[in-house]
Amino acid sequence: MREVKIDQAALIKIRELYESVMASACHGLFAREGAILGAEIATQALKDPERYFTLATEAMVGLGWVESVEFRSDRVVVKGSIEAAEGQGVSCHRLRGMLRELYERKSSTRVNCLEEECVGNGNDACVFRIQAA
Repeated sequence: MREVKIDQAALIKIRELYESVMASACHGLFAREGAILGAEIATQALKDPERYFTLATEAMVGLGWVESVEFRSDRVVVKGSIEAAEGQGVSCHRLRGMLRELYERKSSTRVNCLEEECVGNGNDACVFRIQAA
């Protein structure tokens, strides 16, 4: 399998391009992209359910999506999201989809994932709320 690397600046420019054409309608598409990526991480992490969130963290850091992530039952705190850029507002749509998928695969139930705080709004970390759908 081949891989491709993309830097933060390019990822942000791609988001801005889509937003210029589709406004916020593209945010759902980005979340679906994240869900696809999250499904692969979840599949691997489910091989060791006792270490599920540890393995998910290692994968997300290893793939460069985040610098650190803290999973809690109803919240996720992320530092160093590659999607977040100062002054860009709430922008971690792929990460939101990825996190939703990770929780859904672990619990076998539908959940909602909402980004409540973002580095793009001047916060120290991106904080996501996880709740039953």
